[in-house]
Amino acid sequence: MVMAGLLAGCGSDGGSGSDGGTITAYVYGDDAVKVQQAAVTEFNKTSKVKVKLVSVPGTDYVNKLRSAMGSPSAPDVFFNWGGGSIKPYVDAKQLVDLTSTVNSTPELKDGFLPSIMTAGGLDGKIYGVPMRGMQPVMLFYNKTLFAENKLEAPKTWEDLQKAITTFKAKGITPFALGGADKWPELMWMEYLLDRVGGPEVFKKIQNGDSSGWGDPAVLKAAQTVKELIDQGAFGKNFNSVDYGNGGAPTLLNKGKAAMHLMGSWEYSTQLGKAPDFAKKDLGWTAFPTVAGGVGDAADVVGNPTNYWSINARTKHKDAAIAFLKTMASQKYAKALVDNGDIPTTSNAATMLSTSPNPQFAKDQYTLVQKAPSFTLSWDQALESQYATPLLTEISKLFAGKSTPEQFVAAMKAVK
Repeated sequence: MVMAGLLAGCGSDGGSGSDGGTITAYVYGDDAVKVQQAAVTEFNKTSKVKVKLVSVPGTDYVNKLRSAMGSPSAPDVFFNWGGGSIKPYVDAKQLVDLTSTVNSTPELKDGFLPSIMTAGGLDGKIYGVPMRGMQPVMLFYNKTLFAENKLEAPKTWEDLQKAITTFKAKGITPFALGGADKWPELMWMEYLLDRVGGPEVFKKIQNGDSSGWGDPAVLKAAQTVKELIDQGAFGKNFNSVDYGNGGAPTLLNKGKAAMHLMGSWEYSTQLGKAPDFAKKDLGWTAFPTVAGGVGDAADVVGNPTNYWSINARTKHKDAAIAFLKTMASQKYAKALVDNGDIPTTSNAATMLSTSPNPQFAKDQYTLVQKAPSFTLSWDQALESQYATPLLTEISKLFAGKSTPEQFVAAMKAVK
């Protein structure tokens, strides 16, 4: 009886009656939901099977989804971050493998940037279709400070070292860093590991092989972090600076720090906190190359986008796929642009001129379009049993409470 109840779950509020049935779609509840709601309204005009959008508050989303997926009232379609965020559901065979569907459907196969589609999957299979904007991590900088010190945006590690030395001599912190929040520190390890060892090292870890933490590139990345800290690249008090309440962004816009490694949302954050600075003085560039590293200089890390995945128990698989196809439409991409997002669709470049900052939008899009690899943020790519200790160990490394060798040993020991 329990199994019968579970099997009856998806789409249970619609059944197969005259209205064609209902698909329940869970979405992360924030300001961007209006874009998804408009897409649902548009889809429901012509579909016999109707989509019912359920907006779940962001702070409750992961827990509510987890409990719902184990109950008779599981959603048919749900928002996720790809990678580790869906691994438990893939392992439990709760998701529709969309690989063959995507490969045989031109609007899906050719509709999105390849690195984005790959980043949302697991073990070479596709389980999600992109449904929000891209969020690569970029190196932001204060253009006035760079101009006053006759410096260019750093492209190589040597350029970066020169900038660190120059700004320290002027009493300016080279990099703002919200160490109190832990996850901003993670961005440094993510990029350094990619530049030193390439994306395959973390991919091995993401696929469940914890021995990957023992790769020499991980130790090298951790040692490079320690060198930066010892140089004073982040100042002395970064462990008490936060990002969420504006601490790190304020250091940048007040000229107290010269650079800030952060997700592309930094632009909108600065626009809200210091609009004049955002419009006139905020610069951005890709993360520099690291001497001797084998990673491609065009690789990016961050949150490629968010995805819709389909519950394997849905009664309306064809209708769910039809809804997912609308994510590749020009109309949907335009709605994302108008909301300040950068769509991950192949056709997005043609419509970025209407973005709040067209140049930033185009640079961001080009960065991702040219990226051979887009590594999902480690704390999103890994399941919570690994992500939580990872953030703890990263924080200890940055705080000087552990050595690079101890960081590697601690992560290899996480089971």
